[in-house]
Amino acid sequence: MIVSGMVKSSLIDFPGLISCVLFVPGCNYDCFYCHNRSLVDGPYEVLNPDYVTEFLKKRVGMLDGVVISGGEPTLQPDLLQFAQMIRSLGYKLKLDTNGSRPEVVKKLIEERLIDYYAVDYKAPGLDYPEVCGAGAQAEKVLETVKLLLDSNASFEVRTTVYPQLGEGELITMARELPVVPRYVLNRYRKPDKYKDCDTFRIDETPYSQAQIEALAKAMKKYQPNVRT
Repeated sequence: MIVSGMVKSSLIDFPGLISCVLFVPGCNYDCFYCHNRSLVDGPYEVLNPDYVTEFLKKRVGMLDGVVISGGEPTLQPDLLQFAQMIRSLGYKLKLDTNGSRPEVVKKLIEERLIDYYAVDYKAPGLDYPEVCGAGAQAEKVLETVKLLLDSNASFEVRTTVYPQLGEGELITMARELPVVPRYVLNRYRKPDKYKDCDTFRIDETPYSQAQIEALAKAMKKYQPNVRT
């Protein structure tokens, strides 16, 4: 398992738990507003696997859980084995995913390796290739969400409310999804690194928190568990 970054202690990434966050490189999406672009196209460092393992062993009893984030963790060929190692240490485990590989999520569900999932739903289905890059398919994400619902897994769906998402787009997204147990709207922040061709989109004025709360209210008819 390639780990390229670590937050040693977090109170906000795993609901209700003190966690460590591990970032893995590589992604099959190319979202224009990505905040971890160096994990997509470099440069990124690679942490010594022994260092990561020893850190987790030493923090047993001090941390409650581990979050595997990215990049896109489901692209890692040894994700299941890595998750098994973390679980063997007694940690709760959360996976952050773009939802594009339901076949991997299905295996994780079958092995009962993940305690909590966070799935990003990034745009109305028809806009996925424009927002996330060529080949991105909302249908795969919806398949992942359905798998999680059908298995009674603990999970949330997340959407970053970048400036181009208006009320109409968000309501479309809310209707495309089945009703989920928790739907979180996150505020957009301008990334430090982005493509020059995306400057016109990146520089648009972000929504205020009050505006996002109003958008959430408009979505509640279709997603009653939406929150900001």
